[in-house]
Amino acid sequence: MTSAEAGALRRLAPPARRFLAHRKGVLVRLALWSLAESGQAFLVGHAVARSVDEGFLAGDPRRGLLWLGIALVAVLSGARVVRGVFAQLAGVTEPLRDGLVRRAVDRSMARAAPDGPGGTDRAAVSRLTNQVEIARDSFAGLVLSLRSFVFTAAGALLGLLSLHPALLLVVLPPLAAGLALFLVTLRPMAAAQRRALAADEALGEHAASARAALRDLAACGTGPGVEQRGADLVAEAAAAARTLAGWAAMRTAALGVAGHLPVLALLVAVEWLRGRGVSVGALLGAFTYLVQSLLPALHTLMTALGAAGSRLLVVLDRILGPEPEPEPEPELGPGTASAPGAAAFAVHTDAAPAVELRAVTLSYGVRAEPVLDALDLRVAPGEHLAVVGPSGIGKSTLTRLVAGTLAPSRGEVRVAGRPVTGCPAAELAALRVLVPQDAYVFSGTVGDNLAYLRTDARRAELDAAVGAFGLAPLVERLGGLDGTVRPAELSPGERQLVALVRAYLSPAPLLLLDEATCHLDPASEARAEEALAGRTGTLVVVAHRLSSAVRADRTLVLDGVRAQCGTHAELLGRSPLYQDLTGHWNS
Repeated sequence: MTSAEAGALRRLAPPARRFLAHRKGVLVRLALWSLAESGQAFLVGHAVARSVDEGFLAGDPRRGLLWLGIALVAVLSGARVVRGVFAQLAGVTEPLRDGLVRRAVDRSMARAAPDGPGGTDRAAVSRLTNQVEIARDSFAGLVLSLRSFVFTAAGALLGLLSLHPALLLVVLPPLAAGLALFLVTLRPMAAAQRRALAADEALGEHAASARAALRDLAACGTGPGVEQRGADLVAEAAAAARTLAGWAAMRTAALGVAGHLPVLALLVAVEWLRGRGVSVGALLGAFTYLVQSLLPALHTLMTALGAAGSRLLVVLDRILGPEPEPEPEPELGPGTASAPGAAAFAVHTDAAPAVELRAVTLSYGVRAEPVLDALDLRVAPGEHLAVVGPSGIGKSTLTRLVAGTLAPSRGEVRVAGRPVTGCPAAELAALRVLVPQDAYVFSGTVGDNLAYLRTDARRAELDAAVGAFGLAPLVERLGGLDGTVRPAELSPGERQLVALVRAYLSPAPLLLLDEATCHLDPASEARAEEALAGRTGTLVVVAHRLSSAVRADRTLVLDGVRAQCGTHAELLGRSPLYQDLTGHWNS
């Protein structure tokens, strides 16, 4: 945890305590529902153990089925428990949202009041819409994760103890070790992320200033000094990246230890446990406790603390913290008026980048301002990149350049290490698939439309793709894969889903989505992007909603002055435009 984050925690602790103190009744009711969840977790594993020991192994299948029925009832009762939990959760999250909205409105009105500081609060829309929703959703996720882990773990550990105390001796050490290792990595990894970000920004600023002053450097003979400074910054950035990678490996190891080692330890200790009187049913019940209750709750907790926790801290500090100082406008020299690509955004890899732009500039006319100016970009194989920015800033232009349907004015565009400018259409089709906003569907069978880019696709592969995108109801309505498609009878969203499945089945290693999910509802969009991200290959998405940027590995922000690239959380912390843009999407 950095000093800035520690300061934010100190500022937010008193209002957080006051907020929770006024909602003791809701918290008590939430705890009561959570106790029911503990009972459910306990009953499932216990019933499985009893069904084996007292039923099937004892030659009494009726008794075994009866206990399995009890386990089934416990599982089905989980729906009622979840409903009760969410009903009480609203009593905590909605007042939080209302309070944050009031705070954001008060701040914005104070800036606009004649007796106040004055000026326009450009971030007000972002705070009132997306930032408040991020805070509410993150807070709800943390409450759910912490509550679920505490009560589910209590039920599961009590169940293990009831089956046989020796089970706890095997399961608890690796579980506690993984959780402790994860908690130890939180603070140093946050500090390492901050140092890596600062090193990247310093290197980018140095590259931009050096590029703008190349003639002066050559004329004055100061090039060697600038070159040495650049080498030092590269070394600092590399050291910071190595440190961050080391802590990331530690976090991955913690997840592995907590998520897999308890099961492995239980398997290894089977003979030892059997020698101490642990029955077969108790062993099966212990595995049920681990796989169905304890480990999923632990994994959810770790994910929430690592992602939602830091995001919630940043957003709450921006809304509840002191008024931030306005950022000075950058002083732009003759060579930097529109240089979004002065710094190269890269994920380092030994293989050729999936997408590489080298000082790419594009202007729609001799005297027109460049839409993209000296943009450098590298996207690693298998990476998921989102592209965001105001309307007309060049997002679609970027996808056309990468697709090879538009040639840059200057610079070079490569896909999988091969230049795409002037590349034959057949070779381009093997390298990438571009799905535009208005998808193309032709008259023919459903199967022909889906397999258009991969004619040798097997029926099982088509069925799997249809299921992955939730397209089964449409396919059934049209008469199956052999049914006839009439494009005019499909909605825009249905046509887009057909085109997305077609792209999913394509053998091309690169998928380019140019707001290709704009006609889909948020749930369908999330399902489609998750399916496409899970496909082998690289995914570049021009985001239609903020959720696309949140799901991506990195996000590229284009603003006509300079480009910034990073994760969703990083950009919320260092890109004013990205903070404002988040208010224009519904996440």
